[in-house]
Amino acid sequence: MTIRFADILWPEAPRYRLANARIPACLLAEPAGFSDSDREGVVRADLLIENGTVARITPARQAWIDDGPCVDLGGRQVWPTLIDVHTHLDKAHSIERSPNIDGTFGSARLAAAADRPNWTAPDLRRRIDFGLRCAYAHGVSAIRTHIDTYPDNAERSWSVLREMRTEWSGRVDLQAVSLCPVELLMDSFGDRVATIVKESHGLLGGVTRPALGTHGAPVADLDTQLDRLFALAIRHDLTIDLHVDETGDPAAATLPFIARAALRHGYRGRVVCGHCCSLAVQGDSEVDRTLDLLAEAEIAIVTLPTVNLYLQDRQGGRTPRWRGVTVVHEMLRRGIRVAAAGDNCRDSFYAYGDHDMVDTFRQAVRILHLDHPIDGAPALVGPLPSRIAGFHDHGLIAEGAPARLIVFNARTINEVVSRPHADRVVIERGKRLRATAPEYSELWTDDEALDHRVAAE
Repeated sequence: MTIRFADILWPEAPRYRLANARIPACLLAEPAGFSDSDREGVVRADLLIENGTVARITPARQAWIDDGPCVDLGGRQVWPTLIDVHTHLDKAHSIERSPNIDGTFGSARLAAAADRPNWTAPDLRRRIDFGLRCAYAHGVSAIRTHIDTYPDNAERSWSVLREMRTEWSGRVDLQAVSLCPVELLMDSFGDRVATIVKESHGLLGGVTRPALGTHGAPVADLDTQLDRLFALAIRHDLTIDLHVDETGDPAAATLPFIARAALRHGYRGRVVCGHCCSLAVQGDSEVDRTLDLLAEAEIAIVTLPTVNLYLQDRQGGRTPRWRGVTVVHEMLRRGIRVAAAGDNCRDSFYAYGDHDMVDTFRQAVRILHLDHPIDGAPALVGPLPSRIAGFHDHGLIAEGAPARLIVFNARTINEVVSRPHADRVVIERGKRLRATAPEYSELWTDDEALDHRVAAE
């Protein structure tokens, strides 16, 4: 008889075994030793946890000489903790203060710009810490966040980022990318940004839309702007991560320009592009030409399914006609590295979310039709973002790696997708994590807290 999930006693011992686990083979660093995967690409395995690391992984029910405690998982799913390789912690949880008046991309951009003066150091620390605590409790152990980097806030925001990265070291590995329209990097501000990023061990980023507009047809001097961006990256030895073509306008086709610039500057494998939505509404021949360039330049792509579904093709009183996401299946068939990520969380670009990559995965499967077959889908939130961002020891279950795991009360990937799994168990370096997502009341201002107390009385 299989023990109920709620009744499992999680060991406190430094050495114990997780027996009879189910693990998607794509989440194992060394899947070759498992020959009995099921139709979902899932294998049965036993894991030895010792002093906070995964000491051994074997096919389930092999004979072990081991006198430590053993937890029989009854065939439940075990995943590594996950990676959010594209988010915006500096914007997160500002929705009450800067709502989007109509849900469109243009209004989101204006609301975020109007709210930026409120991003004092205490405000940023409070909201970023709240977001990291949510992610940590949900089983996210590595994050790459984009940081709005403009003349009026660059040093302040990056100073807070560095503080938070140090404070969260060992719990959530944190990378940061500068974010502003690339045209703003043309003058001395570009040197200032690159210097801040280099000193902060970050990545050089940007967005290919005009500073005062939305994504559309490439501007006339885009090649010049990209040459400047790559020159800054080369001078400071920085990897590049860009926001690209976040629109349903087929004329928005800056992605080929970026790929050609990467080839022109010898930056193969050092460029990541997020969104790339308009590629899905372009003609087949144009898509093929762009994918050829992406493959040649070894550019990695990040799709943001929940936020692009929310923002794209939004017109008042009209039902949206498309999903807003890029051509993920076609990219994967070309061998292009693709990850799925969370993007915005409770801000003007996306009013919802909880920094939960399990939720992002579940929605990505539906939005992007990542099932039939589903065997490779979990890789988009684990091994692939790990490779793209260089998050070593994250997103994979490997012998010798830290035992950062998520145990689901689910036997199959279908069951993982079908429920939100608020009862998941996160294991942090071999120990059950007791952290929970913080209460929203921590974000209330003094006036809002008073209103709630008065209402309660």
